[in-house]
Amino acid sequence: MWQPHSAEAFAAALGGVFFLLLFALGVRQLLKQRRPSGFPPGPSGLPFIGNIYSLAASAELPHVYMKKQSQVYGEIFSLDLGGISAVVLNGYDVVKECLVHQSEIFADRPCLPLFMKMTKMGGLLNSRYGQGWIDHRKLAVNSFRCFGYGQKSFESKILEETKFFIDAVETYNGSPFDLKQLVTNAVSNITNLVIFGERFTYEDTDFQHMIELFSENVELAASATVFLYNAFPWIGILPFGKHQQLFRNAAVVYDFLSRLIEKASINRKPQLPQHFVDAYLDEMERSKNDPSSTFSKENLIFSVGELIIAGTETTTNVLRWAILFMALYPNIQGQVQKEIDLIIGPSGKPSWDDKCKMPYTEAVLHEVLRFCNIVPLGIFHATSEDAVVRGYSIPKGTTVITNLYSVHFDEKYWRDPEIFYPERFLDSSGYFAKKEALIPFSLGRRHCLGEQLARMEMFLFFTTLLQRFHLHFPHELVPNLKPRLGMTLQPQPYLICAERR
Repeated sequence: MWQPHSAEAFAAALGGVFFLLLFALGVRQLLKQRRPSGFPPGPSGLPFIGNIYSLAASAELPHVYMKKQSQVYGEIFSLDLGGISAVVLNGYDVVKECLVHQSEIFADRPCLPLFMKMTKMGGLLNSRYGQGWIDHRKLAVNSFRCFGYGQKSFESKILEETKFFIDAVETYNGSPFDLKQLVTNAVSNITNLVIFGERFTYEDTDFQHMIELFSENVELAASATVFLYNAFPWIGILPFGKHQQLFRNAAVVYDFLSRLIEKASINRKPQLPQHFVDAYLDEMERSKNDPSSTFSKENLIFSVGELIIAGTETTTNVLRWAILFMALYPNIQGQVQKEIDLIIGPSGKPSWDDKCKMPYTEAVLHEVLRFCNIVPLGIFHATSEDAVVRGYSIPKGTTVITNLYSVHFDEKYWRDPEIFYPERFLDSSGYFAKKEALIPFSLGRRHCLGEQLARMEMFLFFTTLLQRFHLHFPHELVPNLKPRLGMTLQPQPYLICAERR
């Protein structure tokens, strides 16, 4: 017969087991937080959460905090992200040493719980380094060449989109408005032409909602809650938190993308691709009997989503920052417009060929890329095998953070980096001077595959806008210049007046 003291003994035993389990988990976590032999030094962290608290509690943005830590521990140092050992690369020299001189070793992606949950380490941007990634990257590069940059006819499609954009701006008749949505719609349509072979109207609320969810997830992915989720994925059982909002957004986006892909493939002619979706489906068909192939409907959805957000978020924010700085510095805006009037004329059609004849405009866009650091920490890398950098041992599978902000504010390469100064990209004769230490699209095997298309978009949208309009803030009220923190740095919402010149 069951006795009361037996129940008490059972409860005590159960409590003892639970305590031992917690103790074992605690010891395991603390052991994970020990730096391996020869590992780069770094700031000490708290038990269990490591340096996550320091990053979240710092009055400075994470990339600024990391640059300052490099002044204490060196250009290569380590952080403990709740038991996840991360190495941070600061300054152009060490970033180049790793991403270029040891490109294959540093081409992997970390198996973080967030990436596992979002894309199962598939797709294009977050996939592990290997044959699957190589195949997907090759297909994407070829698609951008065939359906986008590299085709002279595609320039006319970008210019056609700039006309839609300019017409939309004109409807405000010089009154204040927030141009974020217009710029986002216009820029995303360029990527849409490559992926789906069509654009979406500015009145398409379903597509706009998808882009808004994408943009929200870019911010959520850099939150302290998501860092904690990566360190302790068991918190995923909690029904609340920013990580849950991120997952809900992703589910809505993936469902919408699935429908877009299905629509884009309706008129598909096998082996005669008209856009990226067609080309991907052709690859799926060709490799359907290959058990090692990673081409699948699921990876197609992931790849399309990554291409849209990569092609939209960065270029959109470059243009928004550029417009903000033109209103902030009317003398710089005037010099750009003077060059536009001289080379293109007040009513001529801008051309990509004009770029080489417009050094000041080119210098301004490059200074925006440097100064604003759209993707300050890049996308996290990982080592595919053991590496040695500057005498430090970095084990296989280590998360690697490239602090591109530290590269673009590296005093060794930039004089007075905290000053917005386009002339730094001009030589003594006034010609454009390319700078080695400007790497907004990163370096190595994982560098942005849409770089050339993005540069064409920036130039054509920027010159077309400034050819037509004088930009200024309403009532000369300067907006908050502190960026909004996320995986990308975007301006705080601001109003602009665009008056016909």
